[in-house]
Amino acid sequence: MSWLAKPLSALLIIFLPTAALAADARDPVEAVNGLDVADGLECRLFSSEPQISNITNIDIDHLGRVWAAEVKNYRHRHNSRPEGDRILVLEDTNQDGVADKQTVFYQGRDIDSLHGICVLGNRVIVSAGDKVVSFYDDTNDLQSDRKEVMFSGIAGTQHDHGIHAFLFGPDGKLYFNFGNSGKSLKDKDGKTIVDAAGNPATDDRKPYQEGMVFRCDLDGSNLETIGWNFRNNWEVTVDSLGTLWQSDNDDDGNKGVRINFVMEYGNYGYKDELTGAGWQAERENIESEIPRRHWHLNDPGVVPNLILTGQGSPTGICVYEGNLLPKVFHNQLIHCDAGPNVCRAYVATKDAAGYTAEIVNVLFGKRDDWFRPSDVCVAPDGSLFVADWYDPGVGGHNQQDVDRGRIFRLAPVGSQYQVPVYDFNNPVGQLEALASPALSVRYLAFQAIQKSGEAAVPALKKFAAENAARNPRLQARALWALGKLPNQGASAVQEALQSDNPDIRIVGIRLARELRLDVASLASLAKDAAPEVRRELALSLRHSRSVDAPAIWAELATQHDGKDRWYLEALGIGADKQWDAYLAAYLAKVNGQWDTVAGRDIVWRSRAKQTPALLAQIITADTTTAAEQPRYLRAIDFLSGPEKEAALQAILK
Repeated sequence: MSWLAKPLSALLIIFLPTAALAADARDPVEAVNGLDVADGLECRLFSSEPQISNITNIDIDHLGRVWAAEVKNYRHRHNSRPEGDRILVLEDTNQDGVADKQTVFYQGRDIDSLHGICVLGNRVIVSAGDKVVSFYDDTNDLQSDRKEVMFSGIAGTQHDHGIHAFLFGPDGKLYFNFGNSGKSLKDKDGKTIVDAAGNPATDDRKPYQEGMVFRCDLDGSNLETIGWNFRNNWEVTVDSLGTLWQSDNDDDGNKGVRINFVMEYGNYGYKDELTGAGWQAERENIESEIPRRHWHLNDPGVVPNLILTGQGSPTGICVYEGNLLPKVFHNQLIHCDAGPNVCRAYVATKDAAGYTAEIVNVLFGKRDDWFRPSDVCVAPDGSLFVADWYDPGVGGHNQQDVDRGRIFRLAPVGSQYQVPVYDFNNPVGQLEALASPALSVRYLAFQAIQKSGEAAVPALKKFAAENAARNPRLQARALWALGKLPNQGASAVQEALQSDNPDIRIVGIRLARELRLDVASLASLAKDAAPEVRRELALSLRHSRSVDAPAIWAELATQHDGKDRWYLEALGIGADKQWDAYLAAYLAKVNGQWDTVAGRDIVWRSRAKQTPALLAQIITADTTTAAEQPRYLRAIDFLSGPEKEAALQAILK
């Protein structure tokens, strides 16, 4: 995350204050006055120095307490606090929106430079150094009683391109990531983990490289690698539909900071897929604009970006699924970018099988360019908390101020910080908690539902039906919880697939994928009217052993329109390791009439043994212009074998 990692020679000047404020303007009393706040919201200072400093990450528990990762021991200041960095718990006991009680949950050198904190009941998952460790408060006194190593062997210690925060997903699983200094993921005993696809969780291009995104069970088992080839993907988030979103930072100064819709099992293009070469290396069909070139966006096999945001230092991210904030923010991404001193919403709308987005500022340091938002989190009442690293510069690991830091609360004017209380021991309370905007509350609800077992089924089904029209996000949460109960998976999938809402049909496909159901049970969706539904079905074909898979893929491929890169890449992901059978099924289905705009697209993306000869036909065709040829020549770079050599000879002749 280059808010701490930018070379001084390149960017420190850019992110230093252009006009120093008077000394008294840095006083916490003036903190809010330096910020512009979105219409309809009020910003209040929840906590600041001397109570806290240098907050890298926050989470909010089901009681509304803010858990903060406080970092002083970073890089050239790594011994500035000999006792070690701290995990703080901040409470507002009188509901005035200001923290009036602070507890040190844990302090030690083993969590120096911690970059992630996730609170799940009495368990606190901490990402620090080369490990992920679960701390447990068994006595409910806000003190760590024991700790267990979950993952180890992660590179990037004292480097912010290493391990980052965990979060709880609607499917009952954990999601997390590391940047391109993380290198590998090992178990508690130091053994390299082999993921669900049978691949080592390492960056050695077999097949993964650079930064990665992961999903696993609560105990760390059943690890999946669900995205790779990022530079410094600081934090990943997931919404109630199971859609993943993430920011990523460019090589500093290239105006290529990006937000990604993380389409599962995709390559995101920071380095060349096969050679590992950087974006500046010469290549055929190279992109003309540096921000696009930076992510290899002209290469087949690279998932496109949601939005490029220019120059920056992206940090924390979440999805706002509450209703306290103005409607423009409902169900949208909220993201911090420490470089340009801003917390933004990316208001996303569907675009064919993908998305487009527009930027709406939430909190902007217009008059205080020390404002360095490091994280954002949704509280149980639906308010928003923003952590502020607060520093004069961003770059070169140049932590200049170790004594200051702030946390702000955003809510409508006059809104008190009142945290709902839930009874997790009965179905009504469980479902009320499942509807919470806070992940910490939904975790406890999900666990209580799973513990209730079959007794929870009637209430869950009723809750899902009642919210089908008024709040599909709540319907989705109920279906996820239902689908993970014993003997309820298949029926939950079918209920979702029968919905007239494509988002819920997507939930059904994703649930089926996690339950490892035969893809043949989803075959009817191959002709779904919604391209985003067909996109998800294509992803589910990846490594499928079903005899029906090639025919389903072919049906999906015939519906590609030649314009939708998201859909095309989903087809490519789905055909991984089975290109020969899948492409042959497609060519048979179109009776050999593949030479259309859409068909050329599919050939360009394909990696079958037939592909080189088909590319040669395209390159040498009279209908192919000189301007189009480099695109298809570049596709040949991703192929190998005697078929490639024969195709190249045919082109030369």
